[in-house]
Amino acid sequence: YLSAEGMASNHSGDRSKRYLLAATRPVKSPLGPTCRPVKCFLQFYFRNFWRLEARRGGRPSWPWVIETMSLQDADANDAGFGARIRSAIFWRSGSQIVSQMMSWVVTLAVIRLLDPSDYGLFAMTQVILNFATFLNGYGLVSALVQSDKLDSHRLRQAFTIMLLLNGSLALLQLGIAPIAADYYDQPMVADLLRVQALLYLSTPFISIPEAIMGRALDFKRPALVNLIAAIASAAVALVGALSGWGVWTLVFAPIAGFWVKGLGYVLATGFRPIPTFDFRGTGAMVAYGASLLGGQLFWIIQSQADIFIGGRVLEPHQLGLYAEALFLTQIFVSKFIPPLNDVAFPAYARMQKDPSRVAWSFCKAVRLLLLISCPVYLGMAVTAEPLVETLFGAKWLEMAPFVAVLALAMPFMTLQVMFAPVSNALGRPGTTARIAGVGAVLMPVAFLIGISFGAIGLAWAWLGAFPILTIVTARLAGAPMGLRLIDLVRAAAPGLGCAILMAGVVLAVDRILPPLAAPVRLAVLVPTGGIAFLAALMLCARGTLMELVALVIRRAPPVQAPA
Repeated sequence: YLSAEGMASNHSGDRSKRYLLAATRPVKSPLGPTCRPVKCFLQFYFRNFWRLEARRGGRPSWPWVIETMSLQDADANDAGFGARIRSAIFWRSGSQIVSQMMSWVVTLAVIRLLDPSDYGLFAMTQVILNFATFLNGYGLVSALVQSDKLDSHRLRQAFTIMLLLNGSLALLQLGIAPIAADYYDQPMVADLLRVQALLYLSTPFISIPEAIMGRALDFKRPALVNLIAAIASAAVALVGALSGWGVWTLVFAPIAGFWVKGLGYVLATGFRPIPTFDFRGTGAMVAYGASLLGGQLFWIIQSQADIFIGGRVLEPHQLGLYAEALFLTQIFVSKFIPPLNDVAFPAYARMQKDPSRVAWSFCKAVRLLLLISCPVYLGMAVTAEPLVETLFGAKWLEMAPFVAVLALAMPFMTLQVMFAPVSNALGRPGTTARIAGVGAVLMPVAFLIGISFGAIGLAWAWLGAFPILTIVTARLAGAPMGLRLIDLVRAAAPGLGCAILMAGVVLAVDRILPPLAAPVRLAVLVPTGGIAFLAALMLCARGTLMELVALVIRRAPPVQAPA
């Protein structure tokens, strides 16, 4: 970011050059050979900063920083807006699918090398990380995407705020690490949390470029970055597992992935991560981001209450079985729905002046996503035993009952999380907060009841409570766009109904099969389920199937006018 020509353009150019040249000389220092360059650079930075600020009336004037955005915002009224959405879905989901397939191959290899207790310890640390995540400033990113106009100065303001927030979170985690270890009675948790503090520092370098790309609905550029980050994370995980790192494998792999992703995003978007301390005009942005904090806090309570409650009662082995069953059953909702929501939020935001159009688009998204996800979830439920033994190995077979129960709750979770980008795009983050508040009460109560039955009780708590939460969500979030509950039922019916028929066929075939090895048994049941689901679609929901095919091959189906 520095050049001699750029510094020579200001009145203190000669002095600035001297500071920069001094910073490149190897000078002995009582604190070490690397301290002198850092000291000289900081001298240059702070001696010139306020002069540069004053020159533009308080705004920073860095002559060596290119303050331009190469990506243009998407326009909902543009004739190619629909094509941009399809392209965004293709690149965002496509890169996610490729990177996740590669990651899962490595993950399954790592799982076979590690023990359930390693995953139990790791799950305990995730409660702390996820609880602190709601303060990492990601609400500012939503504000940047949702705002009508955006310039480079506003991006740098958001970057600085996020840098300060996440640096504070890293220091806070260092302080509370021993307290968390005492709560779980696991000393290793403190060491894990101290190293995981590095994750926070990567967040500003990921989030601001994401906002730039989200506004432009341009997800082609970061597709390669996501793939490279997945390769880096997978490589570290595989090396760690083979080298006997144990639970540390699960710590260093995501750190590598996050930092590679942050660097790649900065390079892909051309964003210059230079902070500014001129915070004038950030009130609306901070207020919007703060309005999302309540919803994020409630969501963290809702999603982490099971591990927080179970970690205090269960042994790491049992907690690890439950945590990995949750990981397996949430693969679709946690890995594929967020990328689609990344596309949906800016798309809905561009349509926010036409709620009926938003409602029609939302129902279409529900119809197509449940058509894809429901057979996956119900297929997991009816093939849990051979699925777990084939993917994880015989030592994880105790996990099968957890998978069978949790998979039945996932269609409701998939539907429920799809409402958040709609409410936020319509400028109603308070609705998201109220929904999350209901979940923050309902789910912990269910887990407190379920834990009395052991780890399997936590799984049954999901199945008992999440349908209730989904109904509440539909009533609260559907009202602003005029969405009726019956509209939602009609949208969900094709995928869910055909998946139930498929599950019945698979169960019937499984009962008549002779004893087989788990991979062979699974190889029989999966094609059986696929054929049964396709037959059910052809008989009961041919129109929805054709709609999905048209979307995949990018051929526009007959357009139905919004009601």
